[in-house]
Amino acid sequence: MLVQLAIRDIVLIERLDLDFSAGLSVLTGETGAGKSILLDSLSLALGGRGDGGLVRHGEDKGQVTAVFDVPMVHPARALLRDNNIDDDGDLIFRRVQSADGRTRAYINDQTVSVQLMRQVGQHLVEIHGQHDDRALVDTAAHRMLLDAFAGLTEEALTLGDTYRRWREAERSYKTHKAKVEAAAREADYLRASVEELESLNPQDGEEEDLAERRSRMQKSERIAGDISEASDFLNGHGSPVPLLASMMRRLERKSAEAPGLLEETVSLLGAALDTLSSAQMEVEAALRRTEFDPRELERVEERLFALRAAGRKYSVSVADLPALAEKMIADLADLDAGEDKLGKLEKAVGEAKAMYFAAAQSLSTKRQNAASALADVVMAELPALKLERARFMVQVTADAGNASADGIDVVEFHVQTNPGTRPGPIMKVASGGELSRFLLALKVALADRGSAPTLVFDEIDTGVGGAVADAIGQRLKRLSDTVQVLSVTHAPQVAARAATHLLISKGPASDGSDKIATAVATIGPDHRVEEIARMLAGASVTDEARAAAAKLLAGSH
Repeated sequence: MLVQLAIRDIVLIERLDLDFSAGLSVLTGETGAGKSILLDSLSLALGGRGDGGLVRHGEDKGQVTAVFDVPMVHPARALLRDNNIDDDGDLIFRRVQSADGRTRAYINDQTVSVQLMRQVGQHLVEIHGQHDDRALVDTAAHRMLLDAFAGLTEEALTLGDTYRRWREAERSYKTHKAKVEAAAREADYLRASVEELESLNPQDGEEEDLAERRSRMQKSERIAGDISEASDFLNGHGSPVPLLASMMRRLERKSAEAPGLLEETVSLLGAALDTLSSAQMEVEAALRRTEFDPRELERVEERLFALRAAGRKYSVSVADLPALAEKMIADLADLDAGEDKLGKLEKAVGEAKAMYFAAAQSLSTKRQNAASALADVVMAELPALKLERARFMVQVTADAGNASADGIDVVEFHVQTNPGTRPGPIMKVASGGELSRFLLALKVALADRGSAPTLVFDEIDTGVGGAVADAIGQRLKRLSDTVQVLSVTHAPQVAARAATHLLISKGPASDGSDKIATAVATIGPDHRVEEIARMLAGASVTDEARAAAAKLLAGSH
């Protein structure tokens, strides 16, 4: 439940700290005292829409903090844990609103999105007013209320899981079917491509190896002619070796006739012959090294060009050809095995669909059985609320064509406000005052299920007479036995039944300026008599009004 509400610099509220207790608490005060500001502040703390205009005039920012005490198993805590928000102890919601329109949201001092704050807040507080239609305008809300009344909420959640499995099976089937159909359209192309690539049999790294071999053979081919020419010069008919050898032999014979004259020349000619002989051997070795089979170069080039042509044809690099071949083989395998797999997926869809509709039909039957019970419970509350001539109906329409995660049912609340009139959707037929009373009757019917732990009713007793106001007070009191109830009211019959009475008033601001500030005080028995007498009598409180107020208080407990 809501245990504390602290407001700083919001509209007319300068500084306000309120403690709340279980049971029924009412907020009363003169018109314009600031009751709506209090509820706007609470709504802001629960993720309601922010607005720079909410900040008190002259201040940079305002702030609202709401503290809740809920069980550890409450859904709000589970939602916080799912979003990695610490949920130990009380849940502290804090909203900071800047005058420039910016807003920041915190839960347990951790920054959160306003959307998350709103989602968690919906599990903690429901705010309803005379013209509030959130619980009544949306047929999805009607379905959830019926499920809560009948104890079908968990079954509905399980049905949602079954629905999602069915739809996921359908998606898998459709995806595979499209893949098989696309593959079938390309079957001939795939088979020809696989045959070509399997025949080509590209290997990882083969292009680089072939290109390197081709380059090496091309270089050898270019220099082989020069080496062969050098070999012909050194070893052919024009070789200088025989001429130098003959010359050296003649000079050797003549050197004996002239000692000391030709020895050095003969020695140098011998060295020259040795060098030329080494050059002959090296040239021959180089020539042998440049030898290659021209047919090998032709084979290498043919293979390299074939690989590169395949790469261009399939718009991939040569390095990716092996992977492409594997993919095409896999696609063909999918095509060949596709019909079997498609059949299995189609069967899975049928089974999931049948499981969903069996569960949906079972839930629909339970909803239809519970519809009349909910209508009876609500109808039992209507006479005291001066709606004794009205009829409340819960219409459950099952339509397999509207299958969703929520089932096959459309649940609608219909009413007939007067005999002889045509029943219709509650939002179209009932007036604002009637709506608030229908809503209250629903809340009483669902007091111990499907409700947030704190219910706030904003002037739902507006415009009703004393007997109806008393009936509303009785039902709010009954509701407060199971949930915390806060009611903004102008009806003394409602205020008299409260366990806690908060009086809202306006007065001078604490800073001594001429500004006006809203104040809220918890009032005791004597002051309650005076306040309820004011509510009964108006501006001039008489002794008769005080006596009537005291009697009203005495008879309300």
